[in-house]
Amino acid sequence: MKRLTIRARLTLIHGGLLLLAGVVLLAVTYVLVDQRMRQPLTGVKAQIVQTPFGKLPDVGAAEQVRILVQEAQDEAKRNALESLLTQGGVALLLISMIAVGFGWLIAGRALQPLHQITGTAQRIAAGTAGRGLHERIALHGPRDEVKELADTFDLMLERLDRSFDGQRRFVANASHELRTPLALNRSLLEVAVSRPGASAELRQLGETLLAINERHERLIDGLLTLADSEQQVVERTPVDLAEIAGHVLDQATGAAELTVRRHLATAPTAGDPVLLERLTQNLVENAVRHNLPAGGQIDLHTGVVDGRATLVIANTGPAVPSYDIETIFQPFRRLRQERVAGRTQDRAGAGRGFGLGLSIVRAVAQAHGGAVYAQPRNGGGLVVTVTLPPPGMAVPAQPARTLTAVTHG
Repeated sequence: MKRLTIRARLTLIHGGLLLLAGVVLLAVTYVLVDQRMRQPLTGVKAQIVQTPFGKLPDVGAAEQVRILVQEAQDEAKRNALESLLTQGGVALLLISMIAVGFGWLIAGRALQPLHQITGTAQRIAAGTAGRGLHERIALHGPRDEVKELADTFDLMLERLDRSFDGQRRFVANASHELRTPLALNRSLLEVAVSRPGASAELRQLGETLLAINERHERLIDGLLTLADSEQQVVERTPVDLAEIAGHVLDQATGAAELTVRRHLATAPTAGDPVLLERLTQNLVENAVRHNLPAGGQIDLHTGVVDGRATLVIANTGPAVPSYDIETIFQPFRRLRQERVAGRTQDRAGAGRGFGLGLSIVRAVAQAHGGAVYAQPRNGGGLVVTVTLPPPGMAVPAQPARTLTAVTHG
């Protein structure tokens, strides 16, 4: 049974108390009237019935008169008490119904500020207000408990707004400060390597430094993308996961020695096309990178399941313990070791990435109101499932990060 709202509970309490008071009042009135009518009638003299000859009635006739008077008194008492109960009960019922109606209206009026607070909180959480944390309740009225609650909520929003603004400014400044020297290093290295008189050792050193520089650039891009994708997506564009997946597969698996099986049914959703493409790209790159040994297989499916756009990608590869899937979806978390052909190889080695790929996948999915699930594949490898809401569906606030995760290099 669904729990009653505060408004309904207040209405029931108000109506119940009034009904209880009415029942008590009716019962007291009934007892008082009953006690009053039990007393003998006063001021009534014995009726003398005379015969045509002027004789007094006998004793039997007087007893009959007394009995008739007592019966009339009892009948009047019963009628009065029955009328009191029936008419009083009907009046009490009508008054209780009217009181419940007025109680409902009064409770709704009293709870109106709470509805305003709840509506503002829901718009901020869902990201549909267009202003996000910049919106305030700004409740007007007397300085009561509800006004204090609204002001406290506004103060909390103001502090959160300042905190997130500071975080965004830090990310933007860090992006500029980190990318500028890396771009300068890349330019200087390219100039040094391309000089006509450069020796073979210098060229080799330059190429190594360029690879390291490129790796750092990819790390910075991944961190910035992760920071941006954790924000709720407000502007949404209709997209089809099937088109995105097909485009990403053509680019990512063209040079790989893998068997790719695609089943791309229409999967409409709405969101940021760039972030959704990055989500799909990270999933495919993860499947390609960890598809060991060479010559493995990738299966990618898109479609609509239970009204939600769904993308499922499965890859062959090393067996992944189920207990590792719970914690690997965190940033910089990877499977420490995988066994290939009877030997141990560390995934943290060169070319294995930073462990940000599927953290970005999860952040992008949650920013679109979706979810990510993973499970070990029979025979080795992983199966990752992404579900996104259909176009036009209201996106709830981002859930707590308890989703199952997989590793990414």
